[in-house]
Amino acid sequence: MTESSTPVARLAGAVKHYDRLTALDGVDIMLHRGELLALLGPNGAGKSTSISLLLGLSRPDAGRAELFGLDPQRIEARRRIGVMLQSSNLPPTLRVGELLRLTASYYPDPRPLAESAALAGIGDLLKRPYGKLSGGQQRRVQFALALCGRPELLFLDEPTVGMDIDARRKLWAAMRTLVAEGCSVVLTTHYLEEAEALAQRVVVLGQGRVLSEGSVDELRAKVLLSRIRCLSDLDADAVAGWPQVASAACVGGRLQIATGAAEVVVRRLLDADPALRELEVQRAGLAEAFTELTREQPVPEAA
Repeated sequence: MTESSTPVARLAGAVKHYDRLTALDGVDIMLHRGELLALLGPNGAGKSTSISLLLGLSRPDAGRAELFGLDPQRIEARRRIGVMLQSSNLPPTLRVGELLRLTASYYPDPRPLAESAALAGIGDLLKRPYGKLSGGQQRRVQFALALCGRPELLFLDEPTVGMDIDARRKLWAAMRTLVAEGCSVVLTTHYLEEAEALAQRVVVLGQGRVLSEGSVDELRAKVLLSRIRCLSDLDADAVAGWPQVASAACVGGRLQIATGAAEVVVRRLLDADPALRELEVQRAGLAEAFTELTREQPVPEAA
């Protein structure tokens, strides 16, 4: 197998137990070069455990974990990755520029400091002590530290928590830039719109197993639900009782309907209210697909 065809990261039949809890139960995940993979699931689904195995922080009880075809604990593999975890304990007195220079020094071919700062949007923070930054600013610095070594593979665990909308969208743009350069990304996030906007492929975990995987469109196609929005004088409770209507409610002055038969319901709406206006029909988004796929997945004690 050539370097270009070797998976960048892989779990093969991975099993992990914590005492009597099975955190992973035969999980198969594969990430290819230049791909952004979103790893989704409810709390306790096995996302953190999967990343822990891929990073070599723990070992599978059965199956395999690989980075670039190597043991994740091999230094040759570790030098090719960048990591941004949910929590980070960085020296609060060091200035941001000092943290970047220190972290970059661990890699054989790091990005120039100014380039890393620009990608993460922290050019104005370089002279400030890390401990004096807001939570959102600290997350942007952690992102800069993850990418400063010019990694081939980037692990981003809930990267935009604590960021405002503008900072979040700038981080999305930076992720797209990195993927366009050929960097692979493993993203875990509770913001489903983030996964929908960025991911080329999605893996949904539940109870330590892969429930579904595919592109965003492929996952959305698994849910035959559409959303109808319109301005209408019809009573929402009455519409909710129509055949093939899953739910109906008046939200912000608009009638909103969920249905698996949009065409049929739209025809009845137009018959029932000739004055109906501003009609919109949308197929199910990733949020609806995620909810449906994980609906009957009870949350284990930990993962």
